[in-house]
Amino acid sequence: MVDAILEAGARILSESGWAGFNTNVVAKLAGVSIGSFYQYFPDKLALIDAIRDRHLQDCLMALRGLPMDAPRLEDFAAALVDALVSAHGRHPGLHRVLLDETPSGGHLDPASAFETEYIGIYARAIGIFAGRALDEKSRADAMVLSDAVDGVIHNAARRGQLSDGSIRAALILLVETFLSRLRLTDYKGASA
Repeated sequence: MVDAILEAGARILSESGWAGFNTNVVAKLAGVSIGSFYQYFPDKLALIDAIRDRHLQDCLMALRGLPMDAPRLEDFAAALVDALVSAHGRHPGLHRVLLDETPSGGHLDPASAFETEYIGIYARAIGIFAGRALDEKSRADAMVLSDAVDGVIHNAARRGQLSDGSIRAALILLVETFLSRLRLTDYKGASA
């Protein structure tokens, strides 16, 4: 029942935005009574938080499945981009609504378990494909790469361009270039 409610809520947010989102519409689409809805979610903001959490878990699952043993950097970069585009493509309009319209705004705690694992996967990729030690510098590099990839994907979702092949190709190039340049460059980084 919870999955049906989450799916219905995500679909309504994606298709109708925050203005078209209410508990009665969600319950009806999910095929549950409004009383059943309220057994699991005290209000629509709690449902928004659950939808956001499910999206974050979908993104983590996509990254967990990456081929860290890919023989070529190009294969890894393509797998990374395709996995995250797929995770964001299930309900293409959802991300725009979660970021731009909902009152809870979706701010992540940098020390959260999600953020730690998400950045950790990027740091591991930097260790493997750029030949860097897993240290604070790798973590900073991982945050930059993660934010760049997420920013492109989020903005493509906002614009309805997730399936645009030229954006996919450019994003793959961005990942490849960043990782290959890290392998060749020993920059000092800015000091605070």
